[in-house]
Amino acid sequence: MAGNAALSTMPRIARAETYPARPVHIIVGFPPGAASDINARLIGDWLSGRLGQQFIVDNRPGAGSNVGTEAAAHAPADGYTLLLVTPPNAINASLYDNLNFNFLRDIAPVASIMRTPMVMEVNAALPIKTVGEFIAYAKANPGKLNFASSGNGTGSHVAAELFKFMTGVDIVHVPYRGPAQALTDLISGRVQVMFDVLTSSIGHIRAGEVRALAVTTTARSAALPDVPTVADTVPGYESSGWAGVGAPANTPADIVATLNGAIGAGLADAKVQASLADLGASPAPMTSAAFGKFLADETEKWAKVVKFANIKLG
Repeated sequence: MAGNAALSTMPRIARAETYPARPVHIIVGFPPGAASDINARLIGDWLSGRLGQQFIVDNRPGAGSNVGTEAAAHAPADGYTLLLVTPPNAINASLYDNLNFNFLRDIAPVASIMRTPMVMEVNAALPIKTVGEFIAYAKANPGKLNFASSGNGTGSHVAAELFKFMTGVDIVHVPYRGPAQALTDLISGRVQVMFDVLTSSIGHIRAGEVRALAVTTTARSAALPDVPTVADTVPGYESSGWAGVGAPANTPADIVATLNGAIGAGLADAKVQASLADLGASPAPMTSAAFGKFLADETEKWAKVVKFANIKLG
């Protein structure tokens, strides 16, 4: 009996000692150069050096990250296929009716990587300097202010819808195919307000081309220390960019623990922290269990917003 018990533990011990024994693929549901791709390459480079095998970024863009997520959900649960998890994963769970996977069921949480604020910004010519003034102006002029987004169902869209839900303002959505044209039209005044990821807007804010009213995280951003939070005026409001790592469900717990520990060590490294700061982000280490709760909470939160705004993409 003792011999059998020892034999039964050998595969688990060997796996823990040898993982990873070959290159690991990190699926990213967006094209090269996107923020998600940059985050995946940053953590992939760290893991390659830390764990002694190459961590390869595998871009699978399409359907708002659903193509890549489906590929990861159906991959072998052996630790050699990972998924860069981002806000669209939580949003898409209620945005799409006919997905061939269930995000919370089919993707196991591994580790959180980072958070980055979004910024509520207005056209510089608009006579508004605070969130309170914006709410008052919007309520005095219902349906006359337009907000830009990077597209239907994107983070910039649902962040604005959450603001509408919590404040009762009537502002009109104008979707674009990405942030670049949306920012161009915000600067020119064709639209009046936008909730955008800080990294893509900070240059325009510093140049005075748009005016930052507030950041969307619960704490101020070190990149814009004089800019308050939306929650200072709208208690409980929070929306942020974030990224983490997931794996196919039933990936062995020891492999998840190995990856979580290695990623946590990376987030404590000064060079990794500096790279994240350059992106306007901050490290956000969590246990895999805490990250799983975070993903469930985000999915529940955005489901309420999607229902409120009646957003459906398929």
